[in-house]
This record gives sequence, C-alpha cells and structure tokens, in this order.
Amino acid sequence: MASFTINNQNAGTPQNLSSTYKTILAVTAATGATTLRRVWITEVEWGATDVPNASDCPVLFDISTQTGAGTSTSLTPLVTDQGGGDAAALAVYSSNFTAEGTITANSSVFFKSINQRASDKQWWRDKATCPIVAAVNLKGFAMRMKSPTYASTVGVQASVEE
Repeated sequence: MASFTINNQNAGTPQNLSSTYKTILAVTAATGATTLRRVWITEVEWGATDVPNASDCPVLFDISTQTGAGTSTSLTPLVTDQGGGDAAALAVYSSNFTAEGTITANSSVFFKSINQRASDKQWWRDKATCPIVAAVNLKGFAMRMKSPTYASTVGVQASVEE
C-alpha cells in the first residue's frame, strides 16, 4: 500500500471558520472502474493557524460521510516514501472548500472539540478502526471544522494509505 500526506496548506486558500461546518479536507473515491480504490485515513492533526479570538472558545472537528462534490481546490497528495516506487494516488483529494459538498446526515465517524489555542492529533491503532473510504464513486469523508466564535483559518493534515 502506498502512503501519502495531505494538508490544506498545499492547495487553495484556507477559509475562515464560522458557526456552520466548513470542509477543510476531503477524500473520495475517483470516477471509473479502473481507478476506484479504498483509502485508509490513518492519522489526522488539526488546529488554528491565526491569532485567537479575544474570548476563549471551542473549535469543533468532525469527519463525516460525503457523497457529492462541493467547490474546492484539487489537492495532490505527497508520497511519504519518496524512494519506495509506490503507485500514484488514484483517489480524489480536495481542500479549502468554498461551497460544501453533500454530507450525509448523522454520519460522523469521528468528532472532537479543542480550545482555539490548542491543536490535536488522532492516530488510529490499526487499519480496522480508522475511517476507510469505500471504493464507490464520489463517496468518502469530509474533514470539517466550525466554531461559535473563532472566525479565522485552521490547518488540517492527514496521513492516508491507498
């Protein structure tokens, strides 16, 4: 399996958070029977990238099922084993959404709240417990954030395997 790193600093302009979810990164299966491939999200890190709000507040992070593309910037994943000769990534990677994709209601597979002055990381112990993108056209996961008060930008980085 080839492993890759994706983050929203490598493509597009980071979007400001608001009180509704904003998709920062998305991983979905690609169109076409020969390119459909499952993707394992093995690790995610996130946090604020700008000055904090004057009043302390939470920043909520969520990974939910996405079934339709929104408006975003295409992101090229970076291979983490540069000498390994692994196959090129075939899934679709997107960042910094300006219009949300179709998110399935009540489909959160991971949720965590942090303070705006903190950052956090989630690492799944094995490939059986991490979010796994199905090899179904346009189906995947959206990594989203929101805050009732913090209204600036965030950074999200994920490690994935195809």
